[in-house]
Amino acid sequence: MKQALLVRPAPPANGAPAEMAVVYQRPASLRDVPTHYCPGCTHGIIHRLIAEAIDELGVRERVICVAPVGCAVFAYAYFNLDGCVAAHGRAPAMATGLKRVMPGHIVFTYQGDGDLAAIGGNEILHAAGRGENITVFFVNNATYGMTGGQMAPTTLPGQVTTTTRHGRTMALHGHPLHITEMLATLPGVAYAVRRSVHSVAEIRKTKKAIRLALQAQIEGRGFSIVEILSACPVNWHLEPTAALDYIRDEIAPVFPLGDFKNTMQEG
Repeated sequence: MKQALLVRPAPPANGAPAEMAVVYQRPASLRDVPTHYCPGCTHGIIHRLIAEAIDELGVRERVICVAPVGCAVFAYAYFNLDGCVAAHGRAPAMATGLKRVMPGHIVFTYQGDGDLAAIGGNEILHAAGRGENITVFFVNNATYGMTGGQMAPTTLPGQVTTTTRHGRTMALHGHPLHITEMLATLPGVAYAVRRSVHSVAEIRKTKKAIRLALQAQIEGRGFSIVEILSACPVNWHLEPTAALDYIRDEIAPVFPLGDFKNTMQEG
């Protein structure tokens, strides 16, 4: 949709017609293109929040997006800014190279739980350990969305997937990885938080965290990461509204929302 959302204010006291006021429109950092995401998927919400934060910070012309392999493999195509796609799990390595040769640019990776926490576990650990001045947006839906819903490093205890037919068990499959808490312990990390998009209130908190993470990079503070709990209704076999409740009732208790390291002053 290219049309902005409009609202008509109350008519003036003299009876003259009121003018339409724009209250909501597409961010300049987001392209007007059809989505390839499944119905009820919340990647689109997260894309918009990132685009809004970039617009508000006024840095679009020097931002570079590094897309993953996974559901968001085409993330660079949705953002109206420079972008590229890395080999599976290697987005932090590519972002490191880009930031080091172009330190004046704002570089962020956009990664799912498989790309970041499984095949990319080594990359994210060492990028954070080096304190690379990049920003990571880590989308956690507790499953491998693109390839059919297999168990991920973040799959919940007892969660049924195509590869855990009887639910994930700790003895057989191990415990879910709490990546953001782990990275928060490293000295080079400036900002490490977990947020969600399961409600309007949480979406607003996520937007604020995204902006603070980008601001941390702008100020040269070091590595920043925002983990975002996201819905995957198709692979969870839930209706979209029920998937939002599943985030609140099932995922958030295992992956609690909050700040694990925050060197930023919120204004």
